[in-house]
Amino acid sequence: MHDPAEFRSLHLDRFQAEPALFAAPGRVNLIGEHTDYAEGFVMPAAINFATLAGISPRSDGKIAIYSENYREERTFDTSALPQQGSRHWSDYPMGVVHILAGEGHAMPGFSLSLWGDVPLGSGLSSSASVEVATALAVESLLGVHYPGPGLARLCQKAENQFVGASSGIMDQFISVNGKENHALLLDCRDLSYKLAPIPDCVALVIANTMVKHSVAGGDYPTRRRESESACAVIARHRPEVKFLRDATLEDLERWGQEMQPKALMRARHIISENLRTVAAADALLRGDLKELGRLMAEAHWSYSRDFEASCAEADAMVELAQDLPGLIGARLTGGGFGGCTVNLVEQKDAEAFAATLGERYTERIGIVPQMYICHASGGAHRVA
Repeated sequence: MHDPAEFRSLHLDRFQAEPALFAAPGRVNLIGEHTDYAEGFVMPAAINFATLAGISPRSDGKIAIYSENYREERTFDTSALPQQGSRHWSDYPMGVVHILAGEGHAMPGFSLSLWGDVPLGSGLSSSASVEVATALAVESLLGVHYPGPGLARLCQKAENQFVGASSGIMDQFISVNGKENHALLLDCRDLSYKLAPIPDCVALVIANTMVKHSVAGGDYPTRRRESESACAVIARHRPEVKFLRDATLEDLERWGQEMQPKALMRARHIISENLRTVAAADALLRGDLKELGRLMAEAHWSYSRDFEASCAEADAMVELAQDLPGLIGARLTGGGFGGCTVNLVEQKDAEAFAATLGERYTERIGIVPQMYICHASGGAHRVA
């Protein structure tokens, strides 16, 4: 996370007002991709990369939002707030403002500064960290408080309804509710969760393929529609099945021939991924790292082959990690179509692992990746 003192000075110099500061982390998903909108299970961890938000009131009826990452400021009138996104970075904070206004809150003028070190477009949920940091900042100005799950839902609505990305609840939920040195198994149906400790001997090595993606683009919603069409086929035979969370692999064997081939593949990934995710949490809870690694490997190839949400670069990054000393498990993480792989690695081997994997990837793909050695961090909070 960037230096809060430096960020405070940045806001003060720009807006001539002392800000209240808030931080919200990005996340890495250890296992459970594209299961959240099927009301299934995911197992993310918050990471020690975050968005900082600084906020101060103003009296001119304006909302000014400055991004240090983009070195750009946008200004809005509180009496004429935008009602939909414009495919601009400001959509994420303004989406939160839009949803809060829709909750009946009269929006005051304020200056908001944003500065983050969550890599953009990498699958580490920079957008959710911006939304959550903004929500904490604006609710402090409004004098209201949304409990953790409620705040996550609010930020999800901002991304779904304002930005236009059909994402599930996972990213915002872990940014709000993450715990130091723990992964979180989240039931996306009722938002119940349990924590699973990550041993001190394990590091999270995140390898950025440098292939960018946007979940507001075409591939993500296409996969979601295909998944939902498969669910609709099963529901014709089993009306109690509202989401693929409720379906089984046996259902696919019985009625898969009624589905489009792509829809069948998507459903097979989601149903099997739910089973893997619950099993992975159990493995972590009992300290069975070998089983956790096996499940991560199986999850990656399901994501790549059945869900077709990987790419040649991400597949190569996973493949090139397999024989490196210290590897426990590797897979593509995030919304897919590029981004990062997550590698669970023995702490003592983490630096050498990251260096060698980066060299191998550059030699094969011709791209120099970014490598991050991380740990699971706590959730969003006010910065003293």
